[in-house]
Amino acid sequence: MYVPKSFAVDDRQRIDAFIETNSFATLITTVKGRPEATHLPLLLDATVGEQGVLFGHIARANDQWRSGDVTALAIFAGPHAYISPSYYQAPNTVPTWNYVAVHTYGQLSFFDDEPSLRDVLRRTVAKYEQPRETPWDWDESMEYSTRLLRDIVGLRLTIERIEAKWKLSQNHPAERRQRVIEALEARGGAMERDVAALMRED
Repeated sequence: MYVPKSFAVDDRQRIDAFIETNSFATLITTVKGRPEATHLPLLLDATVGEQGVLFGHIARANDQWRSGDVTALAIFAGPHAYISPSYYQAPNTVPTWNYVAVHTYGQLSFFDDEPSLRDVLRRTVAKYEQPRETPWDWDESMEYSTRLLRDIVGLRLTIERIEAKWKLSQNHPAERRQRVIEALEARGGAMERDVAALMRED
């Protein structure tokens, strides 16, 4: 990913928090010389290895896992918004797009042993159900649950490199950035307001 210095973020705590919040990723590999991508939730365990591990599962019917152990890229995308030159209220400006994204690169491996698959599902369900007012309870003892395990393959991406880009108009003076924030808050939808909030934090 092209990351100009003014947009680069290397604060690992901030990056990890972003991945936790925006955990629905795009997993990209090359299978038989052809790029393949799967959209899926990936969970981060930052305590494993030097840079952490991402884990999740895909459908067994998805041929991407048949590539075996390969180098992979997982992309985590955050809020994004079109930025009109009119927001700057300044001459010689052009349209652009503000966004936040994290690319993680590493060695991808797959597994299908029952204990590991159950652990992945248990942790995935816990992450997404616990915040709900009435969390759904996964009954692992059900025969149906055991049958479902046969239809999935677990995956683990050992992170070797991370690129993080917060493109939030940092290359403009503070007064222009403030005008962009105000325009996004006043005229935008939920995504635009999220971008404005990130700009206020940055």
